[in-house]
Amino acid sequence: MKGLLLLSLLLATCTLGTQVQRQVYLQEEFEDGDGWKKRWVESKHRPDYGKFWLTAGKFYGDKEKDKGLQTSEDAKFYALSTSFKPFSNENETLVVQFSVKHKQGIDGGGGYMKLFPDTPNQEDMHSESEYYIVFGPDICGFGNNKVQVILHYQGKYYENNKTIKCRINKDTHLYTLIICPNATKEAKIDNKQVAAGDLEDDWDVLPPRKIKDPYAPKPRKWDECLQIEDPEDNKPEVRGCLAGKQVEMQEDFEYIPDLDAKKPDDWNEAMDGVWEGPLIPNLKYKGQWKPWIVGNPDYHGQWIHLEIDNPKYKPDSAICHCVVSVLGLDLWQAKSGSIFDNFLLTNDEEFAEEFGNKTWGIRKDVEKQWRELYEEMEKRKQEEEAKKKREKEEERDDDIWGIEEEGSEEDFAEEPGNDTKEDDAERAFLSKNEEVLVDQKDEL
Repeated sequence: MKGLLLLSLLLATCTLGTQVQRQVYLQEEFEDGDGWKKRWVESKHRPDYGKFWLTAGKFYGDKEKDKGLQTSEDAKFYALSTSFKPFSNENETLVVQFSVKHKQGIDGGGGYMKLFPDTPNQEDMHSESEYYIVFGPDICGFGNNKVQVILHYQGKYYENNKTIKCRINKDTHLYTLIICPNATKEAKIDNKQVAAGDLEDDWDVLPPRKIKDPYAPKPRKWDECLQIEDPEDNKPEVRGCLAGKQVEMQEDFEYIPDLDAKKPDDWNEAMDGVWEGPLIPNLKYKGQWKPWIVGNPDYHGQWIHLEIDNPKYKPDSAICHCVVSVLGLDLWQAKSGSIFDNFLLTNDEEFAEEFGNKTWGIRKDVEKQWRELYEEMEKRKQEEEAKKKREKEEERDDDIWGIEEEGSEEDFAEEPGNDTKEDDAERAFLSKNEEVLVDQKDEL
């Protein structure tokens, strides 16, 4: 019994010893105010790059903890990066995670991040700089919104050939990419799986496993037509009388000569040419005749080309093995306002999910409620303004004698204190509902 107990303890010790130790290569939450400016480097490759600033935006769960990097200028390129100790994901899982909020209702621009090797000069980073991975939402007009996942392999870049739809509303969303040592991947949005599979299946980085056998062509007499025209079906003919002669008048002629028409007496063929009578609609016209379709007695079925192993295919488990040391935001936005936050690089999937739940997860509901409350308030405000506008237009239409003094509307609009009253009402409405949101946040 003692020997069995010692053996069990030894096996348990060996098992624990083989477990992969958690590594957190980068964790950025922007909770130290302007301290991020010491860790992040703005590129000087071009002088007109857009600027980032730190803010939680108009809607948030926690004003300080929800602060992130926000794009601030419309129709601009952006290039900002942070460095960390170089690491390799060889024989280890790589987890890339961050959150982004398109509070501006973006309709064109990137919301992704890039991982760079340890060679680039951060102050010279630009769109042509070599990178290893691109991951995150990419929005290009309405209907063309996807999660971009681009991998670098042997000097070339490969996009994922299976579309992953991203989220395009104004709330914060969490994006996670997991690349495993066995060359498989998993993509998550808001900690829910949206895609999974082999890297070589979703990216055309390797030649196909199978190819068509070049020495097995389709037989010449192989017929793939399921149905054919009936060879025994003949077009019907209708006999008619034209100028006292029996002629064939096919029912598929939409127009026929007018048998009652006569050549004018003053028609001169030498000058006017040969006279041809006018055409009239054929009352028996039934459309273009087509033969019946019948089953093909010689049908062999769909030809399936014989496939063989591709001699050029060689499996490679190191498809996405790389050494990285820089994370960057290299993107372009037509309409600014996106907020990036909660960056994480690690080898631990469980820790990444836990980190996402403790940051994005505990504040997402309060943020959404705050946004919906504001939008409802704006909707009511617009409805009230539209109602007042309609009433004034109706009064103007009824005032046919022009009794109302001109400029009364302008005087009312310019009357001091009106704007102040509206602002006070808005603050009071928000403050009243803020207490409700705070209580809900505490419950979360």
